[in-house]
Amino acid sequence: MDSLFETINKIISSPLWTLALYVAAFCLAVLWLALVLWTYKDAHKRIEDPVIVAVAVLTSLVLPYMGTVVYAILRPAEYLAEAQERELEVRAMEQELQVMRACPSCGELVKPEYVACPNCRRTLRSLCPSCNRVQEPGWRLCPYCGYDPKSLRVPPPVDPVPEFQPVEDHE
Repeated sequence: MDSLFETINKIISSPLWTLALYVAAFCLAVLWLALVLWTYKDAHKRIEDPVIVAVAVLTSLVLPYMGTVVYAILRPAEYLAEAQERELEVRAMEQELQVMRACPSCGELVKPEYVACPNCRRTLRSLCPSCNRVQEPGWRLCPYCGYDPKSLRVPPPVDPVPEFQPVEDHE
């Protein structure tokens, strides 16, 4: 039994063992600092508030390894750029839906330039008989050409030219 302890003691007191411990400690320290740097970079991409970013980095720095694990568990699911992109997509879809209208007959979404509903074939708007441009239902006259279907287009009265009648002399 003494020889086993002597062998272990020789291995531990060996300069190679000491070097191996120093290399392992150095690697662990580099890994710890790399995790702190990763926490900073990732938090900077995911969190807008600089105070929360600083707290995450300090937690990672003060609690080696565990701080990064805690941050990885609690961090936001998406990057700020992804959140902004999603927000822009939502706004674009909202604008597209505002542009779209519902057919009064079937409720299907129709674009504003549609003259008829492609689903139920209901006429949504009419065409101006004068210029063939699309007219909204409430318009009283065509804003493009000025055609007014309600007005009676009667040609102006023509004054009949009095026929020339010779004047008779009554002498």
